[in-house]
Amino acid sequence: MVDDQQKALDFYTNVLGFVKKNDIPMGEARWLTVVTADGKGDFELVLEPAGFPPARTYKKALFEAGIPATAFEADDIEAEYRRLSGLGVHFQTPPTQAGPVRIAVFEDACGNLIQLFQV
Repeated sequence: MVDDQQKALDFYTNVLGFVKKNDIPMGEARWLTVVTADGKGDFELVLEPAGFPPARTYKKALFEAGIPATAFEADDIEAEYRRLSGLGVHFQTPPTQAGPVRIAVFEDACGNLIQLFQV
């Protein structure tokens, strides 16, 4: 869920590198999805507007508790951390060892925390 669909689309495409797949008007909102740039087709992320009051409450609670809304795997988490930091992305947790994986957590500029992980 995102606070602003256009802002989310800009962030997920221009910063994270996804590609817009669907952008269908649906009243005040849009059915808006992004996919990976490699075109494999095995991943599609919906940028759902957080217009339903209980959804906004849930999203805010996750953020305040430090719980990521989703996680993406990185081949090289250190390189991705440097790249995203250079684009102005705010990390709450820099790359950190967590058992058998390294994780990092950043804000998506749309009200969510996103976790990167590298096995």
